[in-house]
Amino acid sequence: MNRRNFLRNSSLISLGVLATQFPAWSRSIFAWEQPIHNIEADKAIDPQWLASLYERGEKIKYFKSKNELKYIGMPIGGLHTGTVYIGGDGRLWLWQIYNESYDGMKEGVEPKIVLWNNGKEQVRIRPRDGSAYIEPAIADNLRILEQGFAISVYYKGKQLIKELRENHWDEIVFEPSYPTCTVTYSSADFPVDVKLTAYSPFIPLDIENSSLPMTTLHVEVVNKTDQPLDVLISGWLENGVHKNRKDFSSVRKVSVSKDLIDGKALFFECQQVPEKDLIASDYGSMAISCQHSDAIAVAQIKEWPINPADLISEAGSSNIGFNELQVGSLTVKRKIPAATKVKISYAISWHFNNVHPKLKERIKDAQNGYWYGTKFSNAYHVLEYYNQERNKLDENTLLWADTWNDSTLPYWFLDRTFVNIGTLATANTYRFATGRFWGWEGIGACAGTCTHVWQYGQAMGRIFPELERNLREITDLDIAFKPETGAIIFRAEYESRPAIDGQAGVVLRFYRDHQMSRDNVFLKRNWANLKKAIQFIIDQDKNGDGMTDTPMENTLDAVWEGEISWIVGLCLAAVQAGGAMATEIGDRSFAKLCYDYVKKGSVNMDKELFNGDYYIHRPNTESGRKNLGSYNTCHIDQVYGQAWTFQLGMPRINDQKQTLAALRALWKYNFTMDVGPYIKTHLNGRPYALSGEGGMVMNTNPKNEAKAYGENETWQLGYFHECMSGFEHQVAAHMMAEGMVEESLVLTRVIHDRYHAAKRNPFNEIECSDHYARAMASYGTFVNACGYAYHGPNKYLAFAPKVLPEKFKSPFTTAEAWGSYEQIQQNTEQTSQLSVAYGNLQLQKLSIGKVRNEPVQKDRLKAVLNNKPLKLSRVEDASGTLTVTFQKELQLNKGDLLQISWS
Repeated sequence: MNRRNFLRNSSLISLGVLATQFPAWSRSIFAWEQPIHNIEADKAIDPQWLASLYERGEKIKYFKSKNELKYIGMPIGGLHTGTVYIGGDGRLWLWQIYNESYDGMKEGVEPKIVLWNNGKEQVRIRPRDGSAYIEPAIADNLRILEQGFAISVYYKGKQLIKELRENHWDEIVFEPSYPTCTVTYSSADFPVDVKLTAYSPFIPLDIENSSLPMTTLHVEVVNKTDQPLDVLISGWLENGVHKNRKDFSSVRKVSVSKDLIDGKALFFECQQVPEKDLIASDYGSMAISCQHSDAIAVAQIKEWPINPADLISEAGSSNIGFNELQVGSLTVKRKIPAATKVKISYAISWHFNNVHPKLKERIKDAQNGYWYGTKFSNAYHVLEYYNQERNKLDENTLLWADTWNDSTLPYWFLDRTFVNIGTLATANTYRFATGRFWGWEGIGACAGTCTHVWQYGQAMGRIFPELERNLREITDLDIAFKPETGAIIFRAEYESRPAIDGQAGVVLRFYRDHQMSRDNVFLKRNWANLKKAIQFIIDQDKNGDGMTDTPMENTLDAVWEGEISWIVGLCLAAVQAGGAMATEIGDRSFAKLCYDYVKKGSVNMDKELFNGDYYIHRPNTESGRKNLGSYNTCHIDQVYGQAWTFQLGMPRINDQKQTLAALRALWKYNFTMDVGPYIKTHLNGRPYALSGEGGMVMNTNPKNEAKAYGENETWQLGYFHECMSGFEHQVAAHMMAEGMVEESLVLTRVIHDRYHAAKRNPFNEIECSDHYARAMASYGTFVNACGYAYHGPNKYLAFAPKVLPEKFKSPFTTAEAWGSYEQIQQNTEQTSQLSVAYGNLQLQKLSIGKVRNEPVQKDRLKAVLNNKPLKLSRVEDASGTLTVTFQKELQLNKGDLLQISWS
């Protein structure tokens, strides 16, 4: 079952379809389906709250004392290795590592149906409809494996023990900064405080070391007293192999202690497994390690709950019946001097290499398991690798976390714009043994790495560009590609049709992925098929006016007819990107074809599809408004194509004044600080924003036209009345780029507040199921806040900060490097500097936004690399921007500092 069916089989189905079942509704359908527009023009935003959005503020923290821990589930494993959450109290939960997710069978993090009052009646909400938004998963309900830590202290003649869990401590504070987090524990009656730091190796640009099926947990114990303390630090894990089975009477659970370099591990597996069950999705292995050679291994804790004596009664192996509980522990003894601390490091790994059988049926690449299965034969070997490389893995992970947070941007903004890349570390994505990347739209829902959903995401292309290139090359331009037409099937093996917005999105993403490459090899290798894909877009303009008009599937799961502003603009942006790539490849005739098409289409779009207030959908001349469409209503994606030009550093495709008018119309007609009144009168939308929460509605009818969405009301109409965060992030990013900084921050913040830990999981933005891929559009807002542009093959980098540019600092990524950009403007002097923290950056040209738009005197311009002057071959001082070209190409390595200054 795909996303199109979310309403057909639920109580959220459109009233038109339900008329035969509910005759009373059919008589009043107009009143319910097209009520009066009721979003307030005056947003009544508190000026103090608004001002606070610009402030650096404090790091995000959630507190036990405020009841903010129970919903927290931060993905803490490697990319594409399942979903393992760390909860608010530091314990791991969910353990969605057993390859169970599948469309229509097991969707989301907690497959369940909940009831919701939509303003008229109680309706049933499935996982793909937002059940986790109404009733978020609670960590304590989904702890399917025993895992945890305990601290035992001998103090004042007594042996005291506390587990790292919520009910054992006076206060627990969860401080996230994805991909890392810290959890602190304190109690007045306990002589030590504890800090747990957790992460899986996560290194931008390094997908191999960021895709390990494991997590690390580092326990720091602080002696609060004035005397030395004898302390035991213990970590444990349950053997979770074949966790879904109950009938394995002949199977044995086995736990064995193994040595590591400077450490010790417990390896868990099942033995005597029937041959037919060796391919079961929950067959595999698990392991826990302690990175200290004096750790005491207990292969099976005898007493449960734990006691200190049992934790130090070393037992190197355990072989028990399948139905018995097998939990092994690793314990370290330490004497901690007064007012000092110790840190003990652990790691947990899993290895379940049998792909869901339904995926194997449809996907050739899924036959032989996952990519990590080609690297490691079991969970112990994962920990062996980590133990050998952990200094580098830990150092670079923490270096990225420090680099990301070493910014002048608000902590809340950094959190919300980056957190959705955690989707890659859930069961929403896989990397098969062949190397192919693949994803759902949301966990277990809507297969095929859908082009019209995944094209919104900006995070993966900037943080792990190799994955995007993988998707372009292996799937979009090969498996899903139709060479005879250039069409790209939007769900690959799971579909037979292209989607026009998805097609355009593939081309746009290809240009971004080319820009995030070191050279043009990727472009050259794929140009033949890419050119056909671009030509396919041009061919969909049947009347030759430069505006796509062929009816075709789109992301709102319907075939719309006519000339639709968001489709037209998206296609124009894609063809413009095609022209740029054709120019680079040396295909001048095709480049001219593309640019001529864009020139004509842009003029006509601005002239024909702008109503003086916003961009619209012009009906098909033959069918008119017979079928579903946005027509004269205000649609959230109306200038989405123009938004893409900022992500790619391309020229505009839409008039700036008209674009700003359209964005202001979205703010006026679609944005509200409280969606409650709107969703109570505009029914059938899924609940992704509730009463009392702010958001931007997908589509509104500000002119109160009768039958504004066409004559044929269908189930897809429900989409128009929702707040879907991926679309909202796209608009916020565009607003930021166009200088509507205040509106962008407000829109991003209300999404952030919708996902506050007191209400639901902050790490799970929901659309059609959990950890929805479109939400990775949030990173685009960060990109535009920095005014970032990059072209690796051209060795070009640019910054023009939008948020408090007088004193600005932010992280950046390139094809092979990442680091920090900083600028300070004082009086007439501006200094900008680029520091590399990781990798190598090739740079020939650097563009900097000028805080003061005044001409720069060349004799007062300085360029310095590591305190050594640089020669410039060219200086371009355009309006608001200074661009310098270095006489010699720069090779910036870790630790290098480039400075540009003028006065």
